[in-house]
Amino acid sequence: MNRAGAEQLRVNGRDYAWPRRPVVVVCIDGSEDAYHERAVADGRMPFLERMLDEGSDLRADCTMPSFTNPNNLSIATGVPPSVHGICGNYFYDPAADAEVMMNDPALLRAPTLFSAFSQQGARVAVITAKDKLRRLLGQGLEGGICFSAEKADQVTEAEHGIDKVLERVGMELPSVYSAELSELVLAAGVDVLERDRPELMYLSLTDYIQHKHAPGSPVANDFYAMLDRYFARIDALGAVLVVTADHGMNAKSDGAGEAQVVFLQDRLDRALGAGAARVVLPITDPYTVHHGALGSYATVHLPAATDAAATAALIAELTAVAGVATVLTREEACARFELPGDRIGELVVISERNTALGTTPDRHDISGFTEPLRSHGGLTEQRVPFLVNEPTGPLPDGHRLRNFDSYWVGTALAAGRPLTG
Repeated sequence: MNRAGAEQLRVNGRDYAWPRRPVVVVCIDGSEDAYHERAVADGRMPFLERMLDEGSDLRADCTMPSFTNPNNLSIATGVPPSVHGICGNYFYDPAADAEVMMNDPALLRAPTLFSAFSQQGARVAVITAKDKLRRLLGQGLEGGICFSAEKADQVTEAEHGIDKVLERVGMELPSVYSAELSELVLAAGVDVLERDRPELMYLSLTDYIQHKHAPGSPVANDFYAMLDRYFARIDALGAVLVVTADHGMNAKSDGAGEAQVVFLQDRLDRALGAGAARVVLPITDPYTVHHGALGSYATVHLPAATDAAATAALIAELTAVAGVATVLTREEACARFELPGDRIGELVVISERNTALGTTPDRHDISGFTEPLRSHGGLTEQRVPFLVNEPTGPLPDGHRLRNFDSYWVGTALAAGRPLTG
C-alpha cells in the first residue's frame, strides 16, 4: 500500500494497483516481433524462449506517429499524445514561429506514472539510453533515480539520485552510436534493482542496432542475446518484467538497397510556391546518424489562405504519389491517432512500408550510410511486442492492447490482481 494506505493509484484517469514487488518495463527501442522471434529460433535467447512458454507472448499497438518521444511518454503516462501532448521528437510551434525539439518538460501536459507514484512514497528508477528523454521522463519525480547512459559519467546523487554508475557496473562510457549504450542501461538497471528494489523501474534503450541491422542478422542476434542475459537476471531478482517497444522498424529501400524517399517539400514548393507550405518531420532529433531524419510520417503546415477546395486537391495530388499510403486532414489524424491538434499541421502524410518521407534532397545526408536505410514512423511500424514473464490472464472484453498498458499490466500482476477486475 502507498503511504496513504490505498491499494491503487489513479493517474491520468486510469487506475493502477500498488505493486507488492518491483515492476520493470523495458522499452526496446525500434523492436518488432521478428527480432526476438529470429533470435529465439536461432538459439540466441534461451531465457526468453522459456519466459514466453510460461508467461505471455502478446502484441500491442504503439501510439502514432511511431517515434521515440511520443511512445516513451505514452508508456510513462499511460495515455496517448492527445493527453500528454508529446506528438513527435520535433514539432513546429506556430506561436514562436520556430521548429523545436520536444525535449522540454514544459511541453508535457500530463503527469507521469513515475512522478505520481514517487509522490505517494514509491521508489522509482528511470534509466534511458539517450539524454533527450531523461528530463521529460523525470519531470516531477520525487526522490527517485533518473539518468541517461549517454551521460552516465556525469551523474550525481544530488541531481540524478545516484552516482558512480560506471564504477558500479564496471563499464566504460560507450558511444551513443553503439549497442553498448543499451547494455549500460540494462547493467545499471540490474544493479539498481538488486540494491534498491524500486517499486517501478523503466529502462529505455536505443534503436541504433535496429536502424542498421535486420532481424536475424548476426549483429541483431548478438544484440538480442545480450538482452536475454539481462532479462534473465531481472527475472531472477523477482520482478514482474514487461518487455515492449516504442515502435517497429522497416527497410526504406528497394531490392538493391537504394533508399526510397518521397521529398514532400519539393512537391509542395512546385504546387504552392517556394516556402509557402512547411513540411515538418517529427522523427528529427539530435541523432541523425541513425536515420538521416527520414521517417514514415510527416506533418504539413499550409498557408493560412488555403481553402477547403485547395486542400482537397492537394490531398488528392499527394495521395497519388508512389510510396505515399495515406494523407489525412488535421481533424482526421487527431481522431484516428489521438493527437493534440494544436501541435500538428493541417495535413498528416504517412508513407508505405518501404518508403520514407523527406523535405528536400539537400537536407538529408545519408551518403555515409554503410547499410540500406531503415526507419519508422508510420502504420507499418505500429505493431510491437508485449512480452511478460507471467501469464496475464484474459484482458477485458474489447480491450485494444497498447504499449502504454505496460504499467497497468505490470502493477496488476505485481499486486496479484486480475486485469479484468
